[in-house]
Amino acid sequence: MSGGVTQRRCAWVGNSELLAAYHDGEWGRPVHDGRALWEGLMLEGFQAGLSWVTVLKRREGFRRAFAGFDPVRVAAFDENDVERLMADPGIIRARRKIEATIGNARALLRMHERGEDFATFAWSLTPDGPVHNRTGHVLAQSPLSQAMSAALRARGFRFVGPVIVHAWMQAMGMIVDHDPGCHHYQGAVPPDCATAKNSRARG
Repeated sequence: MSGGVTQRRCAWVGNSELLAAYHDGEWGRPVHDGRALWEGLMLEGFQAGLSWVTVLKRREGFRRAFAGFDPVRVAAFDENDVERLMADPGIIRARRKIEATIGNARALLRMHERGEDFATFAWSLTPDGPVHNRTGHVLAQSPLSQAMSAALRARGFRFVGPVIVHAWMQAMGMIVDHDPGCHHYQGAVPPDCATAKNSRARG
């Protein structure tokens, strides 16, 4: 909200001020930093089965508990760290997700050892920049997220199914997916399709 004027946002924001701030300030803006991309993917994994606001409220707790999502430090976590994290009320205490995050840090380091940069990899399926959803409907997954999910799994990542990955690609700006009724939509969609799509009902 700004100046008492109600702004239409994507439907998933609802009435949450926290989600509104996240939507307006972060969501869908292209991220090209490898560490930040990896952090975002890990947080999306923790969100599975829950609401994003649940993760967002604990984001700083996650950053503290997972050493700022430094993959080198997280990859060195052992069983004692797993138990420490399971006792940490500042995060979502799900053992499989905690263990997957540690394993995913190790998978990321293996990529680095092979000379594969995570940011370059993450954007490899969208070499021409963000892909704009021109359907007028926001999908739970897409062919792009299915391909990315398969590529991540082939590299040893877990909790990276196509639905989780689609949410991550939306959040990191790889897929531009604002609702047609959202006030960010007009500026996010190329001019050649903005007018036609803006008249369609929200998906």
